[in-house]
Amino acid sequence: MSRKSPPGPLEYLRRWPIRLWLLAVGVFLYAPLIALMAFSFNDSRRNIVWKGFTLKYYEKAFNNDGLIEAFANSLTIAAVSTLLSVVLGALVALALWRFRFPGKTVVDGALALPIVVPEICMGVGMLVFFAKVLPWPQGLVWPLNLGAIIIAHVTFSFPFVAVVVRARMASFNRELEEAARDLGAGEFRTIRDVILPHMTPSLVAGALLAFTLSLDDFVITFFTAGPDTVTFPVKVYSMVRFSVTPEVNAASTILIVLTVILTAVALKLQGDPAAAAGGHGGDGK
Repeated sequence: MSRKSPPGPLEYLRRWPIRLWLLAVGVFLYAPLIALMAFSFNDSRRNIVWKGFTLKYYEKAFNNDGLIEAFANSLTIAAVSTLLSVVLGALVALALWRFRFPGKTVVDGALALPIVVPEICMGVGMLVFFAKVLPWPQGLVWPLNLGAIIIAHVTFSFPFVAVVVRARMASFNRELEEAARDLGAGEFRTIRDVILPHMTPSLVAGALLAFTLSLDDFVITFFTAGPDTVTFPVKVYSMVRFSVTPEVNAASTILIVLTVILTAVALKLQGDPAAAAGGHGGDGK
């Protein structure tokens, strides 16, 4: 029998130290989530010692009107802020990539501020803004009562989308745009048929990033939310202040599963970036 050949210089995954390191990183990242999901089925109020399997805490979570309302608020805020962030981030990235204008360096630097500024500072800033500069009316009907939180989430989400889209556009072949213009395509047609298909993977990635950032944000939401508005992270925090019960674990597990499903669907819709790039490259020949 032939012996296995030794790993090549670039075959890192065949080396046992790399495999051991990847295993350690995987355990470090996912062991807490697996433990949380496992203890959501624990038939014990103290949530420390395993006493048996049960689904009653999922039933309690689904019958908790306050938790359901907070979950609906978080999903609505995340969906609307993601849509606005993708549109605004794509436009900003396209403008910074395509045009030269006075103050471009300042705009580029200002775009990075929401990313690098501490979240607590953003939260206090939003609190002052909505209290003194643009007071948001209280007592509005749903979903208008979520407007202040949506604005705050768009403020810190769209720069992430702009950074991802701009990095994608750095690999764009401008000769494709010139060819489209030579064939008679106008400005809108060129953007729709040439630039937008190349930008699509980054739009999906930016949307996933914006949705995740909005869905699990606590600090900025805590400072921005009014007395009649509660989101899922704020609700879970109020429940954890008393004790970490299996009901909290069940609610968190539902959120994790939903996030994984949405991510899988988005990646499925995005397709294989390498195949897409090869397809565009073949069209451009």
